[in-house]
Amino acid sequence: MSTRPFEFLNHEGRRLSGSLEMPEGVHHGWALFAHCFTCGKKNLAAVRIARTLAGVGIGVLRFDFTGLGESEGSFADSSFSTNVQDLVSASAAMQAAGMPPDILVGHSLGGAAVLAAAGDIASARAVATIAAPFDVAHVLHLLDPEGLARLETQAQSLVQVAGRPVSVSKAFVDDLRGHDQGLRIAALRRPLLVLHAPRDQTVDIENATHIFLAARHPKSFVSLDKADHLLSGRNDAEHVANLIAAWASYYLPES
Repeated sequence: MSTRPFEFLNHEGRRLSGSLEMPEGVHHGWALFAHCFTCGKKNLAAVRIARTLAGVGIGVLRFDFTGLGESEGSFADSSFSTNVQDLVSASAAMQAAGMPPDILVGHSLGGAAVLAAAGDIASARAVATIAAPFDVAHVLHLLDPEGLARLETQAQSLVQVAGRPVSVSKAFVDDLRGHDQGLRIAALRRPLLVLHAPRDQTVDIENATHIFLAARHPKSFVSLDKADHLLSGRNDAEHVANLIAAWASYYLPES
């Protein structure tokens, strides 16, 4: 399996770092993958899903959002809106390189981001979300209450996110509260696959219900049984990738 570096500029001219999983065997299309909140392109689920898709002929770009991993910029200056813009920039770079993304795949907040970006990515034929929140402000419950309270009066603060300190801005919090995902999902006009685990302790499965009900047909839902939010089990991530590949095959261009 071949993994190649793939760098591109975001809308502000900052260099973002990506990894391109080259498709094996018969090439069926390209996918753009959005990682979970603060995770990065090297997150185990991102790597396993991308490589499994590549193994069945779907090439994948996974990249670090602005301010994360090896990408330029500061996380404190980023927001959900910049994540969405990063996805649009990534799709434009893929288009320019002759591999326009046919499928958008997003994990957790990355799932919400691909739903928001899809309308600005003309090449996208289908969208798949994994453990995605319906309301992007749901992410705020991952921030420690004291740190979140400080951001009501401070422009920026060090906040505990899932047990580790992260510099977060008030603008980031305000941005999360300013999105109407229901309206976006209703206007998606793309086939949608919603994958979610009933035992997800981070983003409960009612979020998947809200996404599914807001979407128009064609839409599909798959329950991921015993998987956790981060798909930490190798079999879980590979299972998700194989489900996406089988579902998306109907919408991909002919080989």
